[in-house]
Amino acid sequence: MKARAFYLLKKAALICLVGSGYALFCTLTGWGIPCFFHLLTGLDCPGCGISRLCLALLRLDFAAAFRANAALLLLLPLFAAVAFSLLIRYLRTGDTRPRRWESVLLILTTVLLLLFGILRNLPFYPF
Repeated sequence: MKARAFYLLKKAALICLVGSGYALFCTLTGWGIPCFFHLLTGLDCPGCGISRLCLALLRLDFAAAFRANAALLLLLPLFAAVAFSLLIRYLRTGDTRPRRWESVLLILTTVLLLLFGILRNLPFYPF
């Protein structure tokens, strides 16, 4: 269990380091990674705005985070629940396979994000 915990801590530290560096870069330069789907089609993909969402959450500006990508912000607690469940199970047993409820939840959130991607490109989308 200690080895798995240390492995996860190393991965989490690397993710935090890269994320912090990207946030600092975006904040100082005003640049971010462009959405290639948007560049090619002119449409917003379900993930468009994720950088702005994360930067807004770092500032605890929930209104700006909601405007950046409402669906991802609202689905974040579900993703966190699945991630926490997988993390605990991995630490205890080493098992990385998702349970049935986790798979169903991830499929459901994927479908919701795809629907959001369609909805946000319609002319009556309010945001």
